[in-house]
Amino acid sequence: MAGPHPVGDPAPDDGLLPASAAVSAAERDFGVYLHVPFCRVRCGYCDFNTYTATELRGVKQSDYASQAVLEVEAAAGILTASGVPAREVATVFFGGGTPTLLPVTDLVKMLSAVRDRWGLQDGAEVTTEANPDSVDAAYLGALADAGFTRVSFGMQSAVPHVLATLERTHDPERVPLVVEWARAAGLDVSLDLIYGTPGESLANWRTSLEQALSLHPDHLSAYSLIVEDGTKLARQIRRGEVAPTDDDQQADFYELADELLAAAGYAWYEVSNWATSDAHRSRHNLAYWTGQDWWGVGPGAHSHVGGVRWWNVKHPAAYAERMLAGLSPAAGREMLDAPTRELERILLQSRIRAGIPVASLSPAGRIEVAGLIADELINAKAALAGTIELTLRGRLLADAVVRRLSD
Repeated sequence: MAGPHPVGDPAPDDGLLPASAAVSAAERDFGVYLHVPFCRVRCGYCDFNTYTATELRGVKQSDYASQAVLEVEAAAGILTASGVPAREVATVFFGGGTPTLLPVTDLVKMLSAVRDRWGLQDGAEVTTEANPDSVDAAYLGALADAGFTRVSFGMQSAVPHVLATLERTHDPERVPLVVEWARAAGLDVSLDLIYGTPGESLANWRTSLEQALSLHPDHLSAYSLIVEDGTKLARQIRRGEVAPTDDDQQADFYELADELLAAAGYAWYEVSNWATSDAHRSRHNLAYWTGQDWWGVGPGAHSHVGGVRWWNVKHPAAYAERMLAGLSPAAGREMLDAPTRELERILLQSRIRAGIPVASLSPAGRIEVAGLIADELINAKAALAGTIELTLRGRLLADAVVRRLSD
């Protein structure tokens, strides 16, 4: 199960936002995240807010799309009543869980609600995550027909014993098939990989990278495995059943990924993300890293509008109860003060290649620039031109860069 809620203030039952949320809203993009909290099985490393059939306590997956539509409708009314100007949606992202466990008609129903309530910008990016074993050619074609533009497949690894440790259920030989079907439907393709699984060798990781690159995805994400407290994998490591990957090994995995991806024509644009061109970057995720506005729909989903951040109740049963009662599903929220917003700006924007303007740093932060150049943590040429851009070494030590820039 997912961890506890963040610490915050109670959220009002009507969901109304303070007047500060509307300030400069017209200057920010607006995105929508739709969380589908269902999985066929729970992977041993996962601490996301997801539920298998046995954990739903009477909640029906078949009812979920209608409940999510209720939140979309409520969200539009809350933003209007809070004085936040109406904006067409720039990006939509279906995540989970496994969104494609639902019938394709359910995903289309939710997307239609977003389109009906806010409208979609011309060229809006519409993405769903999918497991390779949760879709077929007809499903992907129906997504494209409904206006989806991207699909992000959870490949994770091409090596069977690594997938087994992660408790991923798909056959790696299915990945080329779903990529082919997505391409035929006209969808852009992203592949998600995980490195640093206990027992994974550098040769195993090379195999996964080479297999992924052979499929020529438009976008590739490579995430270091984080062993979260409370997960099955954390318990296995604590009992000595599997050995964790150390920091030096994680660095070796990352450096190999960057080397092979660069050689294949992929450019990094965020620490864990590479794309074949600017047009294939994940605009939805960039919105998170650049402090835009988004509404998160569904159990446990997080939202952010104008410095107000809130999160929904976690269990699908509690979510359904509040939606059917006409109440906001928000469980708590926080108002980000100026120092917190500045720290988050540095934390997030330092991770992207576009970087942080040196002139936007505090006097103390600007003083650190020369030392960061000397330590080969930031690109000297970019810094002298006025932008903080991480080097490869800096990406491996990004947290240290953030601490120095924000002290």
